[in-house]
Amino acid sequence: MKFFVDTAEIDQIRELNDLGMVDGVTTNPSLIAKSGRDILEVTKEICDMIDGPVSAEVVALDAETMLAEGRKLAKIADNIAVKVPLTWAGLQTCKALSDEGTMVNVTLCFSANQALLAAKAGATFISPFIGRLDDLNMDGLELIEDIRTIYDNYGFETQILAASIRSANHMSDCAKIGADVATAPPAVIKAMANHVLTDKGLAGFMADVEKAGIKIL
Repeated sequence: MKFFVDTAEIDQIRELNDLGMVDGVTTNPSLIAKSGRDILEVTKEICDMIDGPVSAEVVALDAETMLAEGRKLAKIADNIAVKVPLTWAGLQTCKALSDEGTMVNVTLCFSANQALLAAKAGATFISPFIGRLDDLNMDGLELIEDIRTIYDNYGFETQILAASIRSANHMSDCAKIGADVATAPPAVIKAMANHVLTDKGLAGFMADVEKAGIKIL
């Protein structure tokens, strides 16, 4: 499963990228606002750093303006994936941009029907928001499974990009059920390294090292 990092903070992306943990980046207007940077400027900097897809989101709601924004964003770099919402206007924009050879990430997906429409419109990525479904006592992971089944049944090439990841467990669960990509905040990706038994074992090792006076350097 590919890891995308969900942030617009350059230093956080660089740290994970240097470890080989970044296959792509997802951004949105909220993340750009938090960074305090100009959207075009920060997106270009991320694209220069990352070889994989970098999602940059349109802010218009009508298809005509979305398409114009998407074309402008696509000119930033060859690895831009234009991010559009899963609305009818977003699907129209997805189809037009996909036909032009631009990668498209259709976001805010909450049903298998929506995911099916996005695949039919030529989406490169579909972004089901599992955490937000969980917030409503619905099973976000079940949605991933349903989309996987539908896409495999008919050979759709759209990649399932699990989004709204809230925990390290979400990451492994998405990998087990066949998500192609998971996008998560840096803190969640780092949390995947944590385990209470690792901490306990390390504490025991260090106690023995101190007791025996072991030194390597």
